[in-house]
Amino acid sequence: MSRYRGFVDQHVENVLADLKTLVELESPTTDKAAVDRAGAYLAGRFADAARAEIVWHRQETWGDHFEARIGGGRRRVLLIGHFDTVWPVGTIQRLPCRIEGDRLTGPGCFDMKYGDIQAVWALRAIVESGAAKDKTFVFFGNTEEEVGSPTSRPIIERLARESECALILEPSVGEEGAVKLWRKGVGMYRLSVQGVASHAGADPDKGRSAVLELAHQVIDLHAINDAAKGTTLNVGVVRGGTRSNVIAASAEAEIDLRVRTMDEARRADERIKTRPTFVQGTSARITGGLNRPPMEETPASRRLYELARRLAADEGVELAATGTGGGSDGNFTAAVGVPTFDGLGAVGDGGHADHEHIRVSAVAPRLAWFTRLLAEL
Repeated sequence: MSRYRGFVDQHVENVLADLKTLVELESPTTDKAAVDRAGAYLAGRFADAARAEIVWHRQETWGDHFEARIGGGRRRVLLIGHFDTVWPVGTIQRLPCRIEGDRLTGPGCFDMKYGDIQAVWALRAIVESGAAKDKTFVFFGNTEEEVGSPTSRPIIERLARESECALILEPSVGEEGAVKLWRKGVGMYRLSVQGVASHAGADPDKGRSAVLELAHQVIDLHAINDAAKGTTLNVGVVRGGTRSNVIAASAEAEIDLRVRTMDEARRADERIKTRPTFVQGTSARITGGLNRPPMEETPASRRLYELARRLAADEGVELAATGTGGGSDGNFTAAVGVPTFDGLGAVGDGGHADHEHIRVSAVAPRLAWFTRLLAEL
């Protein structure tokens, strides 16, 4: 095992204490004051532990993003995390942060506050070992990843273009801690249908049912699904009509699209937006589009994984690789052509759910091989 494992074993209790503090600083995306409190703490840990220079990106509505810059070398490596969560303030009273057996629980511990703290301690080890001399590490702390990164996306894309690779500290997959070499792209659409209202009993022939048209639209949209290509489309919310005795004048639906490749993204997007009509006298309109482009596996991202797998094996970890249908900020870095390696954070389960937890026994080996990855890139 490496010298970094010795460092980790010496400090693992401090790592968990930092995580507990960050989890207890609840930070739901839409509560700017709460997110900013968590961000101030996290940025302070990077400054204190890793001697980072902090650069703030102030926001009016969302929390303030920050960069933690470590080292002064020519080669730049980008690390990305987010510290916003889906949990409202007060959840910590119901789901306290505590260790029971091999589990540390608490809202946001898995998705993804452990990944943020892992970055703090890995970069501290890198600085203290002198391995940062030929590189500049930039950790970007995002405050609104859970709602699609509306203000952080252009910052992330710029930082990615300035870097030779992007390492995403999102949680891993499964209890074995598999990393992610691909993520599906995410599309979000709204379908609005207009019809003609009339009395359903007295004048049914004068109406044009938007609800009936919507039913046809849903069936047509679901035909876009292609399991072989990994394309999934779901009409998850429908609304329409006013009363049972009124032919509906309007209806709408919300659509979720997931795609593995940009070719499929283009095909599905065009198919969604090119709407036929099925009920004479009605009309259909689509708004929205691709929110996150797909993170496709590339030879460069595969090489990053092969290096990580070798280093993990040295630390006694068999590192598997997979992908997921969910999106992350890694979708943005991959789309601008930067080698991207995701799922490097917590091992556990339960993101966005009451049973959210990390595996305590996975902390030391995970942190050790991740630190070695930073050193040997």
